[in-house]
Amino acid sequence: MKNKIIAGNWKMNKNRVEAEQLITELIPLVKDTRNTVIICVPFTDLNEAVKLTKGTNIHVGAQNCHWKESGAYTGEIAPSMLKEIGVEYVVIGHSERRTYFGETDETVLLRTKAALAAGLKPIVCIGETLSERNSGNMENVLRRQVVEGFKDVTAEELQNVIVAYEPVWAIGTGVTATDEQANDAIGFVRSVFAEKYGKKVADALYIQYGGSMNDGNAKGLLAMSEIDGGLIGGASLVAGKFAAIVNAHK
Repeated sequence: MKNKIIAGNWKMNKNRVEAEQLITELIPLVKDTRNTVIICVPFTDLNEAVKLTKGTNIHVGAQNCHWKESGAYTGEIAPSMLKEIGVEYVVIGHSERRTYFGETDETVLLRTKAALAAGLKPIVCIGETLSERNSGNMENVLRRQVVEGFKDVTAEELQNVIVAYEPVWAIGTGVTATDEQANDAIGFVRSVFAEKYGKKVADALYIQYGGSMNDGNAKGLLAMSEIDGGLIGGASLVAGKFAAIVNAHK
């Protein structure tokens, strides 16, 4: 059985002092887990997070990167810049990036390839909106996001990728897909990867659920056969709540 990968996405929260406090509280709470623990923090907290987690079982991720190594891209961060300071993971294609900042399947692919080339491990997000689900288009949307968003990603590269299925209608709303809904959707996503890469590769791929998972519902979600972990938003901002999710699956 796979261990689980639990990643906290802090989004635009926590200054350096607050980050230090949260990480310091979190370290002893998750030190005995066999699951992989990742914190994806704002750019300004990355140096501090890398320093504080050194020698612990907590890994550090960023929340975005560009697809170019340098150039006139004001406000962007190159993958090599993240790698240089000790960052291991990077979130790509989060629904908030797609909704508010114009991310597309094409730019998600470009960012993913660049992150992989720099030696980072991308956490690539996919998911449908409520209208897409209610209109019966969920599977078409998810298939497109996999086919287009991973078009040039090789099977070998996929070994260093985590996929996060995050139904847009369940992010930050307090509404969570039922255990069965999340499991079925992730099972479908895995079947699309199997069509492209084969069953063995698809079975080895880690696919997280990211839609208002919290310390109250994590145990049920993480017990499902297709769910390999969680991409946690709000609950990752409180050490005790995030640790409870990390430790929900023994």
